[in-house]
Amino acid sequence: MRKMTSGLSTRNAAVLLAGVVLAWGTNWPVTKLIVHDVPPLWATAFRCMIAGATLAPMLWAQGAFIVPKRGDLPVVFCTSILHLVAFSALVAAGLQFVPAGRAIVLGYTTPIWVAIGAGLLLSEPITRQRALGIVFGLAGLAVIFNPQTLDWSDRQALFGSGLILLAAFCWAGNIVYVRAHQWISTPFQLVFWQVLLAAALLSLIAWLAEGPPHIAWTARLAALMLYSGIVCTAFANWAMTMVNRSLPAVTTSLCLLATPLLGIVSATAILSEPLEPSLFLAMGLIIGGIALGTVAGGSLREKTV
Repeated sequence: MRKMTSGLSTRNAAVLLAGVVLAWGTNWPVTKLIVHDVPPLWATAFRCMIAGATLAPMLWAQGAFIVPKRGDLPVVFCTSILHLVAFSALVAAGLQFVPAGRAIVLGYTTPIWVAIGAGLLLSEPITRQRALGIVFGLAGLAVIFNPQTLDWSDRQALFGSGLILLAAFCWAGNIVYVRAHQWISTPFQLVFWQVLLAAALLSLIAWLAEGPPHIAWTARLAALMLYSGIVCTAFANWAMTMVNRSLPAVTTSLCLLATPLLGIVSATAILSEPLEPSLFLAMGLIIGGIALGTVAGGSLREKTV
């Protein structure tokens, strides 16, 4: 089999990175459209099934299809359960009650919790610059939950926001573990097994919690599901692997900060959600905090879907 290519030109890597930002940014409003017609657990399960069916031939064609080594099994289980199952399912459920723009801002608090968790659990130094970034991020979160911007009497809005925030905690927990893991295979080589396990777990949980799927499939729904599974999951993971080999970590991390901004704009374009000034203020504080942490030595190259 052919070995995976070693790298790309800067221009081609930048094009792929732009594709990742587009895919991940638009995935939030696309997911909101999907859960309008498909229960959230089944929606996430189908997405993983499609991604797995796409990733297997991609890996095989690049000579990268492997069976995970025993030492990599913990990261397979952790990423599958905390990120692909818990994070994705909680986001899909929360999007039933929360506008996509607000959900994006809450979801992208994840690096703030990573910085705190890595400092507590991995003894990563919380420098003055990184601490300032955490303060900025928490200030952005306070803007989101300000009673003037969030109706605290709306239990559904609070419940949905809580689900998205819990999803961010799960994603952060996974990233902290990934940082500590001693890799044998590459992250991309393990993605197929992670989505395969996630698809199996989600299908079982969905069957028990939501019952057998009764979905009125349309061409529009099928296209949305294929976009989420193929473009936002399979393609984005492959593209990030190629980008990470070709561009400096800080460059990649800072460029990925465009993802939540694109998400808010795409939510407005696709879902006709209003552009709330408070969202941009909160997003500005959170992105500013993440940028400070990145320049101080952090990395945002973990999966951000």
